[in-house]
Amino acid sequence: MDSRDCGRTRKLLRMANTNGEEAEEEPLSPTARLFHEPRFNCHVIAIMGSAKKIDFGSIKAGLEQTLVRHPRFSSVQVFSEGKLGRWVPTKVVVDDHCVFPDLDPDMPDPDGFVEDYVAALTGTAMDTSKPMWELHALNVKTKEAEAVAILRAHHSLGDGTSLVSLLLACTRKTSDPDSLPAAVRVSERSRSPPSMLKATSGTFWMLLRVVLNTIVDVCFFLATYLFLRDTETALKGAEGVEFRPKRIVHRTLELDEFKLIKTELDATINDVMLGVTSAGLSRYLSRTTYSAGGDHLPKNALVRATILVNIRPTPGFQVMAKMMESRSTGSQWGNWLGYVLLPIPIVLYEDPLDYVRKAKAIADRKKLSFESLFTFASSAMLVSTFGIKAAAALSHRVICNTTLSFSNLVGPAEELSFAGHPITFLAASAYGHPHALTVHFQSYMDKVKMVLAVDEEAIPEPHQLLQDLADSLGRIKVAVLAKR
Repeated sequence: MDSRDCGRTRKLLRMANTNGEEAEEEPLSPTARLFHEPRFNCHVIAIMGSAKKIDFGSIKAGLEQTLVRHPRFSSVQVFSEGKLGRWVPTKVVVDDHCVFPDLDPDMPDPDGFVEDYVAALTGTAMDTSKPMWELHALNVKTKEAEAVAILRAHHSLGDGTSLVSLLLACTRKTSDPDSLPAAVRVSERSRSPPSMLKATSGTFWMLLRVVLNTIVDVCFFLATYLFLRDTETALKGAEGVEFRPKRIVHRTLELDEFKLIKTELDATINDVMLGVTSAGLSRYLSRTTYSAGGDHLPKNALVRATILVNIRPTPGFQVMAKMMESRSTGSQWGNWLGYVLLPIPIVLYEDPLDYVRKAKAIADRKKLSFESLFTFASSAMLVSTFGIKAAAALSHRVICNTTLSFSNLVGPAEELSFAGHPITFLAASAYGHPHALTVHFQSYMDKVKMVLAVDEEAIPEPHQLLQDLADSLGRIKVAVLAKR
């Protein structure tokens, strides 16, 4: 550490200790430290539509009563010689975290402006001398909202699911402004390994399957680190993709269409989303890359999605609201993340329903595995034995050898408001990891937001890819209706 770093550390500590008293500090978790490595400078970003023009004063007052009271959103991250990094509480000045640009309300293409604004935002660094989050409020009318707000937070503050859930815990029901959102059912994807073991331990055969599946998954994980790379396709990013800005595009789909397919195929919503992703990516690659002699795809193409799984279940809205009230996270917050490497079939099935059937079979098998627990434990062991840089090198290599990131989050079924502003849509994503494509599904009310974060050097037509995914959902729905 040079003199400039020491000076910056002393400045941060003076800022944090505003009352001249010793501040209560907490160490950064290994995963939080990982997200500060140069090739893992990851951020979570949430784009929200408002049903009315944004009142800046109300928004700032709402932040004071909610997000600012959360310990991670009111602490600076201090790194000093001989220490691993720690959270130091500080006094938050809301104005330092809010950006309210003066915009032309009659601009010709407001949707394009918002998209460009977000893309530019992903190419800028956050100020590390204050809590690493910010809110941008854009008073421009788009196709889906009267105004748009963008919340950006550094991934070290928490895992994506927890951060989006915390955001929702800051809201209230539009129909009852004093009530928190109703609890939502956690998807099968995020079921924790301990609860899965309890569900399967009654049958010896099922337990044996868990052990065998875990061994196979661990071998594939190690092979991915050592030599196993996904097939080179137009979806894979080039060297340094983590440093480039990302174009974030989104589209609204009907939740009832996912439910219809789910019921007909005895699947889960997550299975349907995976099937739609497989079908859409296959269609996109077939048309844009391999269509010189007609639609076809290379046989046995290996395309895998990296899924981050929170080992510790995410607290409910009530618990998160209490965190903000008490200004304490207790033991229920933090990045406890493991990886799951999920194969995405790239094939042109004659029957569109086969995409969901195959996705269901893959997902069902992954549920009977402790892959995420192993990857979490191995990362923690690497950090404690060889240091954070060794863990970062392992994670970076594994992610670089796969193709995309995938996630989904179940949201409330009722309309929510923040500081008197009804929310019309929520589109969340992440960037800063070495993938050229991130696919995220977010349900809210009776809709599903499909969100893509892409590197335009690899995927120059993100809206076409978005259309291919939406068309794939339509074809699967038509095939379901034809069976009736």
